[in-house]
Amino acid sequence: MAGPTTAQRGERQAQGSSAARPPHGRPGRDGAGRRLRLPGRGALILALVLAVLLTAGGIWVLYGSSWLRVERVKTSGTRVLTSDEVLNAAAVPVGAPLISVDTDAIEDRLRRKLPRIDAVEVVRSWPHDIGLKVTERKPVLLMKKGANFIEVDDESVRFATVAEAPEGVPLLELASGDSPSLRRFGADRLLREAVRVTGDLPESVTPHVRTVQVGSYDSITLGLEGDRTVAWGSAEQGEAKARALKALMKAAPAAGHFNVSAPTAPAASGS
Repeated sequence: MAGPTTAQRGERQAQGSSAARPPHGRPGRDGAGRRLRLPGRGALILALVLAVLLTAGGIWVLYGSSWLRVERVKTSGTRVLTSDEVLNAAAVPVGAPLISVDTDAIEDRLRRKLPRIDAVEVVRSWPHDIGLKVTERKPVLLMKKGANFIEVDDESVRFATVAEAPEGVPLLELASGDSPSLRRFGADRLLREAVRVTGDLPESVTPHVRTVQVGSYDSITLGLEGDRTVAWGSAEQGEAKARALKALMKAAPAAGHFNVSAPTAPAASGS
């Protein structure tokens, strides 16, 4: 049998190519055969103008209008400092746009001018307020200076000088200037050791401490109310010494002297 002629083969190829093409596949048209229309230049320009106007309006509201400006500055967290002291040191620009207030600069200014401040947070409160949240340092020791007292916090920072001793804060008594321990370690190191001891004391004992005497690096003595004393030794093994002192005071509540310098062998004496 004779095969298909050249004309027949050409016809079949044309039919196959036509069947493989998807309907309505002409470029620039949608599925229904309609011509697609892209946004014209005018529409693009209008959208751009609107975006610029919105941006400019937002900037004007934040920086140029009177709607979002600083009208009030509030303080919180103060104990010894007054609100006026904090406000004066902060120097918040009242009337300035709220968004433009440099909160970091205010925090730095407060810490620099008021050493009693341990931490501060400056918060924007829309639409018109600035909040100054202050945390003050708390004294754990006092150092005598003439007729005044220097307050020392739990980081050994000497942060304020006051005329009257705060109630319940023990007085630090450092070794004299010719002490070998003072010459070897220095006053700052001995101060840090004394602060470590106050931080390790049992909570039940802390309110009764009146003095912390540092005779040397390894000879720290606590003076309690009622003329009682505690030989603490060095600041090492603070937790063990605290446990020993608490147990010793419970076992011998009338004792006048407690020795926990060797916490594994504590002793009480006197009455």
